[in-house]
Amino acid sequence: MKLFPAIDIKNGQCVRLRQGQFHNVEVYSQVPVRIAKNFQESGAAFIHIVDLDGALAGHSVNEDVIKAIVENVSIPVEVGGGIRTIQDIETKLNLGVGRVIIGTSAVENPHFVREALRRFGNSKIVVGIDAKNGMVATDGWEKISNYNAVQLALEMKEIGIKTIIYTDISRDGMLSGPNLEHTRDMVEKTQMDIIASGGVSSMKDLDDLNSIPVYGAIIGKALYENRVNLREAVKKYGV
Repeated sequence: MKLFPAIDIKNGQCVRLRQGQFHNVEVYSQVPVRIAKNFQESGAAFIHIVDLDGALAGHSVNEDVIKAIVENVSIPVEVGGGIRTIQDIETKLNLGVGRVIIGTSAVENPHFVREALRRFGNSKIVVGIDAKNGMVATDGWEKISNYNAVQLALEMKEIGIKTIIYTDISRDGMLSGPNLEHTRDMVEKTQMDIIASGGVSSMKDLDDLNSIPVYGAIIGKALYENRVNLREAVKKYGV
């Protein structure tokens, strides 16, 4: 299981939201680059970044911060939030981003995903599926669609997507443990590379996800609240 320490950026700062609510925000650092460098020094092999302002606005907002992170670490980063056009993807990749996460647009415009895959390949393009009670959320988690999360993943698989970042927004930022039932359902029914996100609060949670087994796990608030030691987690899972 691969580990993805997370940096969520809002107003240029490193923050965490509770259940994806933009008014329920806690600032952990005013210098996200410093957090990224600490993750690398702790042994991280990949960093997960979300431009929260971009997710809500529908276009990149914190590009300068993302660029600074990429330039100051030697490990790859993946970035999501506000990716709506081929130009958005090109801009991120030209910054040195390792791969780009398509979220809302996967629901609203599957043709865009097809075109992105054709242009950049599935090593550069992953789809983020954010769900609540098994239903897909869009527009920075502000809207709940009529789309079933597993069904959307299967449609993305048919298009050619290999990796899904699956976030249970009811657990995100709550330190309440991941939604193992829905995550297992996603893994078993799609047979895709599923990266679980939302709710990780302890090494036990990581053990539980590893037993499903998921391809990877995103760790956010648990790192900032010192509930999970990244160096120890990397040592245990080897990535």
